[in-house]
Amino acid sequence: MSSPSEQAASDSPPTSLESGERVLPSRTEPFVAAASGPLGGPVGDHAAIGRHWFWSPQRVGLLLATLALMLCWLGKGSCIQQYTDQNGQNQLDWRAGRPFVAMCYSDIVPLYTAERLNVPSTFPYRTSWIDNPGTPNAHVHYMEYPVMTGMFQWVNAKLAAGWKAVSDTGWLPGGLPVAIYFDISAFWLSVAWLVTVWAVCRTANRRPWDAALVAISPLVLVHAFTNFDTLAAAFAATGLLAWARRKPALAGLLLGLGATTELYPLLFLGPLLVLCVRAGKLRVWAQTAGTTAATWLVVNLPFALALNQGWREFFKLNAERGMDPDSLYNVISFFTGWSGFDGPLATGQTPTWLNAVTGGLFLLCCAGISYIAFTAPVRPRVAQLCFLVVSAFLLTNKVWSPQYSLWLVPLAVLARPRWRPLLAWMMVDALVWVPRMFYYLGVDHKGLPEDWFLGVVVVRDLAVVALCAQVIREIHRPASDVVRMAGDDDPMGGVLDGARDVVVLDTARRAPSRPLAGRHSA
Repeated sequence: MSSPSEQAASDSPPTSLESGERVLPSRTEPFVAAASGPLGGPVGDHAAIGRHWFWSPQRVGLLLATLALMLCWLGKGSCIQQYTDQNGQNQLDWRAGRPFVAMCYSDIVPLYTAERLNVPSTFPYRTSWIDNPGTPNAHVHYMEYPVMTGMFQWVNAKLAAGWKAVSDTGWLPGGLPVAIYFDISAFWLSVAWLVTVWAVCRTANRRPWDAALVAISPLVLVHAFTNFDTLAAAFAATGLLAWARRKPALAGLLLGLGATTELYPLLFLGPLLVLCVRAGKLRVWAQTAGTTAATWLVVNLPFALALNQGWREFFKLNAERGMDPDSLYNVISFFTGWSGFDGPLATGQTPTWLNAVTGGLFLLCCAGISYIAFTAPVRPRVAQLCFLVVSAFLLTNKVWSPQYSLWLVPLAVLARPRWRPLLAWMMVDALVWVPRMFYYLGVDHKGLPEDWFLGVVVVRDLAVVALCAQVIREIHRPASDVVRMAGDDDPMGGVLDGARDVVVLDTARRAPSRPLAGRHSA
């Protein structure tokens, strides 16, 4: 019977590539090899790899992302068309359920007026208004987004107003203010996604072509301009890149800025903590976590002190929010008749038990992921744990807005870069948009009943669970991890890449005393 160290060593991946040699998907991925047929087939043995003066994998990825973003804009563009009403005034053409029939709906368009961005005197978190005036549900409302996202909307509204003023003089093409606002927002959101693709390509080390999956993801075609989530994705991806480059303070700065657009980049601190405990790198983690917290406070504190009631709106609404249509809780409620943990709630009433259950389930998942990390024969990669944690958050949360799936795209590509299953999941997730739109259209307007939509939601959730199971399998069988097959330990690991273990829970499965091959050893 082999010793524990020999068992662990037998799970170590082969170093089949020379140092710095690039992984070519047309040779390693059957799906890509088949798709390359019309272009001449897989790369030949005598091809000059990496010698083209311009077309590097990074530039190809950025070009593919640009094309995907253009297609997304064309898809959403149907919702910013205009028509002339009976009074000769130009109006946004949302007649006959156009946003749902054309499946072009974007939150950016209605938020322009809903958040009072069309009013020149508006300033986020200071300006308030009454929702549902004259009804029992009337209440005071403020900007409902985190600080950086709220200010992003406000700045774009001011840019749109300036563009409109110049276009009225004939110097620029014109249009409805809301259409100009959407186009300006889409431009900056596109830049954010291009940054995300760039960061993934730089992080992937020997697998730069995997960034093409981020660039051409079906989820980008559908959701790049559904809301403002590409901003958080860009900060999250660049934060992880900074960590990979052993710049913990910069990583904390970027993750802190990401948390001021969406809170999910804060989730990365958990996996980094677990891995740093196992590798004995707590000081580096503390530097990142401290910078993250300081950055978030610096951005939020002025608003929290000067405009506290408006600043608290985001947290208040998230606490009071019930189970969303595409949460697992709503799926169970619909198919079983269950009234929820809190029963029927009045407007503005907090679902206390629902919040407690979702938080408790997420913490239980995090505890399980931590156990997996401490008992794995080889320390998991950063991308693997980050993907598991964010997936657990979305699956257990009471809200899974459709654009949230963009959060998973870079993490999934870095965690398990196998093209066929990733594209299958992305396609399923993107196709949820179709029954969603026709469900929102309503049965009375030839839409779909809710059970069709919820059925596809369940398929989406099962696809994510299947990916999580595959990642967990590769954590416990590192020899099957394609990243480690290429000879890397953890390209995103930074100080963790090639580091020795200090803390493991299951000593019978302790990693070998010699670290795995990595770019750096500690």
